[in-house]
Amino acid sequence: MPSFKPAYLICGDDHGRIAERRARLRMIAERESGASGAEVLEGDGATPELLAAALSTMTFALGRRFVIVDGVERWKDREVTELLQGPLADIPPDTTVALFAREEGRLRAPASLRAAVEAVGGEISEEAKVKPWELPKWVCAQARHLGLGLDLDAARALIGLVGERQQRLVRELEKLALDLGYGGRVTVELVEELASTSSERRVWSLADALVARDRAAATRLYLALDGQGERLPGMVHWIAQRLRTALDVAGRLEQGESPAELRRSLRMPRAAAERFVEDVRGTDPPSLRRALEALAELELDSRGSSPLEERTSVLRAIAVIAA
Repeated sequence: MPSFKPAYLICGDDHGRIAERRARLRMIAERESGASGAEVLEGDGATPELLAAALSTMTFALGRRFVIVDGVERWKDREVTELLQGPLADIPPDTTVALFAREEGRLRAPASLRAAVEAVGGEISEEAKVKPWELPKWVCAQARHLGLGLDLDAARALIGLVGERQQRLVRELEKLALDLGYGGRVTVELVEELASTSSERRVWSLADALVARDRAAATRLYLALDGQGERLPGMVHWIAQRLRTALDVAGRLEQGESPAELRRSLRMPRAAAERFVEDVRGTDPPSLRRALEALAELELDSRGSSPLEERTSVLRAIAVIAA
């Protein structure tokens, strides 16, 4: 049976991870406490005064008692000192209080609450977002925890595929760990093969529409991907890869290599390779270079260098590439 501390403070700006921790604790509470589950204080009911009242109320429920309090980032130091110092110091031995703070800007868990949790032998967990430039190293570290070998190139490929959301990256690593087993080695090729999704295939279709200069199809596919929540950095990564492949094929065609030889060299199903080579034959290397330049400008725009809304920037880039 797991052991629990009297109090936990889970705080930070990674709100997705904090929500996961809260949901997991509720599941544990249901298992440990039976039908009574956890007592949850949230919204207007999550105040120092109401928590103090809950801790002073006796309960006849069997098993460990869990009290979950959401939104403590709104509490004031004075409120904690005046209303909770005593109740938190006298938490019954069969009770666990879990305090969740979704921090942002000036909204922070009060210092007095941190001190009170530490004073009773509780635990403080910081769930902070990783900076974008630190994300590849973070992904490598998460992979090591799962028994996977993964280098920075593979980490960047995974980020390009699924975006920068840490929870989704961990889920993809867990799927790779199940496929490869402990000690498995993750390469860029494996990331592309094993972490592929239906949304990725739609990105490939978008990239192929751009190679074929089919503006209507490219616009329709982009709007569908955007509508299902796909992130622009992931789309840009795979589109750029496809355009670079198209540029290579166009150059080899100019040098006299036969379409049949090109199709055999591409890592695609036969029908897709035939269609891709035909699309490339309808364009030329200068046009593909301009397309890559437009895509690079779009990537800069997505990082805040343009006053335009993201969707407008993408549609403008599609028009330039498909011209």
